[in-house]
Amino acid sequence: MKNSILLAVASLGVVIGAAAVWSYDHFAAPGGPDRVRIERVVHDYVLAHPEIIPQAMQRLQDRQSGELVAANRAAITTPFGSAWAGNPKGDVTLVEYFDYNCGYCRASLPMIADLLRRDPKLRVVYRDLPILSDESRVAARASLAAAQQGRFQGFHDALYAGGPVSDASIRAAAAKAGVSLAAIDTARVDAEIANNMQTAAKLGMNGTPSWVIGDRILSGALPIEEIERAIAAARGT
Repeated sequence: MKNSILLAVASLGVVIGAAAVWSYDHFAAPGGPDRVRIERVVHDYVLAHPEIIPQAMQRLQDRQSGELVAANRAAITTPFGSAWAGNPKGDVTLVEYFDYNCGYCRASLPMIADLLRRDPKLRVVYRDLPILSDESRVAARASLAAAQQGRFQGFHDALYAGGPVSDASIRAAAAKAGVSLAAIDTARVDAEIANNMQTAAKLGMNGTPSWVIGDRILSGALPIEEIERAIAAARGT
């Protein structure tokens, strides 16, 4: 709540400040209104049109998100092994940060499949973010081993289809996808998990699923229409 209030105040300051500068430049010539009158005009306009405040907040948030994404682009959009789907040369990359124990991530599977069917220019990158349990980390290690072996999608689908995550369901998914769990490169896999955790923290992610689309950061199990709007925005359409 405190962060939301601070963001609202900052955004309101942006609105008032920008308007005040514009007004001063245009009307504060010799013989024009004085500064107090200009600020009163701006103040009254904001009160009369409060809808501009959430618009300003969204613009400020998008700008800040864009700067964070740009500073961490490679760590976000470069897939680990075969942990990606869709068009390898897609014009937009959708990145999902997920946890195999996350029910909302599971619920998002049909939406991702629909996006890939509808949009031949889309690339999806999957990033393991095991934050919910010890089993999540075990599953993430197996998932990344599958990605190293070029068998990510088969393992990903099999583990989700196998019910609750457990040692037994992880082994079963690995066997079904042809993944050797004995061949896990532990150092590289753990480094990838740590990098994902660090990047997610930098981006302000506090749950799964979290999404990066273009320069935007989104959270939660979202309707496909909202994801498609973000994709269209990333394309500039």
